[in-house]
Amino acid sequence: MFVLLHSLLLGPRTWSPVVARLPGAVVPSLLGLDPPHWPAVVERVAAAIDRLPPAEPVHLVAHSSAGLHVPVIVDASPRPVAGCVLVETRLPSLTGSSPTRQNALPVEAVDGLLPPWTTWWDEVDPLFPDQRTRALVEAEQPRLPVTYYDQRIPVPAGWDDRPCGYLWFGPPYDQQASLARARGWPVIHVPGRHLHQLVDPDAVAAAIRALAGIG
Repeated sequence: MFVLLHSLLLGPRTWSPVVARLPGAVVPSLLGLDPPHWPAVVERVAAAIDRLPPAEPVHLVAHSSAGLHVPVIVDASPRPVAGCVLVETRLPSLTGSSPTRQNALPVEAVDGLLPPWTTWWDEVDPLFPDQRTRALVEAEQPRLPVTYYDQRIPVPAGWDDRPCGYLWFGPPYDQQASLARARGWPVIHVPGRHLHQLVDPDAVAAAIRALAGIG
């Protein structure tokens, strides 16, 4: 069973086309969570895992900012996690904790809230296959409190003592792909932009299955 985790800056619809190609996959909504965010993310995902059929192995698939939550989700999961696939995300730290912010944000908060993610960039149309998909994704994107980026997310020891893989679409995640290779992870490149799972869900679903070791 695949549990797909969407970016905290977007919503579950970013995974919808891929879910349709991975039978039994689920996408718990990480929208509407109150600070501090990482404990709420862990609680929401653990509840989703707990509802899965008990005999099926669980694979976490995390896109973008959700990737930093994978270690603590693995540690808190109500059942063993068989493997992890990180997609277009910074790798969690090896030990200790992972900072949610590495560089200055490209936008300013207003009344403590960040603007919707698709307004951060000058040109976002190429991220989407069509205007309808863009509208659906934009309709559910949240405005996170800027304090989200003050968090450090715990990295429990042993979280990666299971098969882990990395899927990337384009720069700057080539650098993270190199780090994943250095950790001994299998890496797959499906050329595209940051939301390529919306553009070519067949290729992305196939890559996820390959990295999870499922034919």
